[in-house]
Amino acid sequence: MAQSSMKRLLGSAALALCLMAPGSVFANSLAGDYLAGRQASFDGDIQAAASYYGRAVMHDPENPVILERAALAEISLGDVERAAALSTKLVNDGHRSQVAHMALVAELAASEDYEGLIARVEDDRGVGPLVDGLLLAWSQLGKGDMSAALVQFDELSNQQGMRNFAMYHKALALASVGDFESAAGILENAGTGGMQLTRRGVMAHVEVLSQLDRNEDALTLIDTAFGGDLDRGLSQMRAALDAGEAIPFTHIRGARDGLAEVFYTLAAALANEANDEFTLLYTRVAQYLRPEHVDAILLTASLLDEMGQSDLAVKAYAEVPEDHPAYHAAELGRAAALRDSDKVDAAVEVLQRLAKTHGDQPIVHSTLGDTMRQLERYEEAIDAYTQALDLFEVETQRQWFLHYARAISYERLGRWDDAEADFRAALELNPDQPQVLNYLGYSLVEKQIKLDEALDMIERAAAARPDSGYIIDSLGWVLYRLGRYEEAVGHMERAAELMPVDPIVNDHLGDVYWAVGRKTEARFQWRRALSFTIYGSTAEEVNADRIRAKLEVGLDQVLADEGAPPLQVANDDG
Repeated sequence: MAQSSMKRLLGSAALALCLMAPGSVFANSLAGDYLAGRQASFDGDIQAAASYYGRAVMHDPENPVILERAALAEISLGDVERAAALSTKLVNDGHRSQVAHMALVAELAASEDYEGLIARVEDDRGVGPLVDGLLLAWSQLGKGDMSAALVQFDELSNQQGMRNFAMYHKALALASVGDFESAAGILENAGTGGMQLTRRGVMAHVEVLSQLDRNEDALTLIDTAFGGDLDRGLSQMRAALDAGEAIPFTHIRGARDGLAEVFYTLAAALANEANDEFTLLYTRVAQYLRPEHVDAILLTASLLDEMGQSDLAVKAYAEVPEDHPAYHAAELGRAAALRDSDKVDAAVEVLQRLAKTHGDQPIVHSTLGDTMRQLERYEEAIDAYTQALDLFEVETQRQWFLHYARAISYERLGRWDDAEADFRAALELNPDQPQVLNYLGYSLVEKQIKLDEALDMIERAAAARPDSGYIIDSLGWVLYRLGRYEEAVGHMERAAELMPVDPIVNDHLGDVYWAVGRKTEARFQWRRALSFTIYGSTAEEVNADRIRAKLEVGLDQVLADEGAPPLQVANDDG
């Protein structure tokens, strides 16, 4: 698009760069703002990109490249109205742009100008084939022509790859005008391709069934889809059904909600397929059309966090109202985004407050426990994990991680008996879990107790995760502890290949080499380990002074000085 304009812009930018003195600042110029905007886009800094491109537009309001990039940044930021203003200029100047068309479609939908929306789509100025057919159908409904809307949904369903979307939206449209019988018929048919089995689809179906006085069927649907693992929103819905209440249909209240749902449905489908930047455009439009669309808000916030836009993610999560059933999920996301932006104290404050207001949710306490464990505040972590475990009436396999995480916290505090009990409780719930097998096995090795059991555990872990450097290191180390030095060599070398800059692995490999008489190689590995003690999460667990002592006098003398048993090769019978 507008290749000559692009060349003109880049040419002027290059000239500006050539004329500038080294180290000078070239903001507040067309070239400077444009290049800064491009760099911000490459860096994923949406706020900065919108600011720089906005300034560039002021310098050159006729440039289609700048207008399009500015509109893209504004939609990504959530300011669809600003994007539409930029897009109007772009389109009126005769330029085609999918981004501009999306912004203008959103503006028409927000103003409920269904005639204008239909005219735009039919004039091939819509968003694209995945969206336009659904926009037409919902716009027909918005005009009050339900028959035309149903014809459009049916025609769309005959297009390749569109049946699932078309039939699902047809069911929502029918429900929005009170034809719950027809809506239920579609949702109970495999023709929707499983879209009705998403969380949002199930909840819409449950509302439809309840409006048909089919609460028992609705309860069965919830239990089949989610079992006993219900979040607060589903729990409230289930309780209302169980009490015989008629749940109103709230998912779509009219055509504008339906149009918002088009963009949200596509965003949810794209979330695992397209890049986050592209998917974000759809969630932003869905939010613009229906500001209280909490699922769209949560998806927007999650995408922003994945893109490294933690501050924007925090802002997005904060848009979920405190009285909404998904509030605790939003606050958990906000706490994660705060941690990602190094605002750890703020994250802890969010989680501690949430534990008071939503203390009936195990995930709230477990997330607080995880945060405290990462901060090495192990006593508080233990308290949080204990509260989470106490909330479960029946123990299931899914609780293995709570026992495992609490066990680590106990182990770090030196409370081995409590730690071992929790490790073994985790294994009772999930007997082949490699993380637990490895952690418990390695801990037993380090304590030099129950070594045969430790070997069995670590061998099972290694079989499940043959490419895990930590686990292969544990396998080599337990063989070393058992005096099976030659067997340990290959495993330790493999661990060093998988984790070449880990100081613990390199230190262990040095010890194993020493034990088999390869002393020059042992010293080389110890030097490597020493050089890596400033890196990585395991560096602080390495005893640098002990490594220096081994380099100076050898492992045998260090063991003697420590009062430890000397190196001793296992008997041939093991």
